[in-house]
Amino acid sequence: MREIVIDTETTGLDPRDGHRIVEIACIELVHHVPTGRKFQRYVNPDRDMPAEALAVHGLTAEFLAGQPRFSEIVDELAQFVGGDRLVIHNAEFDLAFINAELARLDRTPLVCPFVDTLAVARRRFPGAPASLDALCRRFAIDLSSRDRHGAEIDCGLLATVYLELLGGRQPGLDFAASPDDSISGRIGALEGRPPRPARPHAPSIEELMAHRAMLAGVKSPLWLAAG
Repeated sequence: MREIVIDTETTGLDPRDGHRIVEIACIELVHHVPTGRKFQRYVNPDRDMPAEALAVHGLTAEFLAGQPRFSEIVDELAQFVGGDRLVIHNAEFDLAFINAELARLDRTPLVCPFVDTLAVARRRFPGAPASLDALCRRFAIDLSSRDRHGAEIDCGLLATVYLELLGGRQPGLDFAASPDDSISGRIGALEGRPPRPARPHAPSIEELMAHRAMLAGVKSPLWLAAG
């Protein structure tokens, strides 16, 4: 099963206010485990960088001016995602920005099924902080490389958090999701592997001798009593 962890950095909080994507990153998972395949691009937003956003990710307007526009990377992004299920923390935010960029190019919105890990965390730990930082601390995930937000770094952290939300590194745990998953991040039930059949084992000579010695010491064994 292939999934794509995806994250964005932006110039602000709402694309309806003219804010744009400035970085987008993806990590490929197969059976919930990163394969090493990644996609990451900085994006020229064709606008200024508000101080509040600069403090979050540190990407300046001068640096981004030399990066490709979203129109130049969209085909490569679409090929990497390929219609597989997305894993997103706060899916409403990232999908709104991605679909706003697609709308500017007169392209159809993203319609992939997805899992919203924010919604999953809030259901699993009601009332507890559910930010990516808070979940990393809960699961003892190293945050030392994250002095600021960055889409590629956050994707790596989210991939680890997602595995922990699924139950940790235990084989056979899997979320079943349908293409009708909504912004709320609906997920299905956990499905485990069937138990392994017992492996036949021939007793050794020592085990047979020990067994016979044990039987010789049993008085009035039940298996010899009249039925």
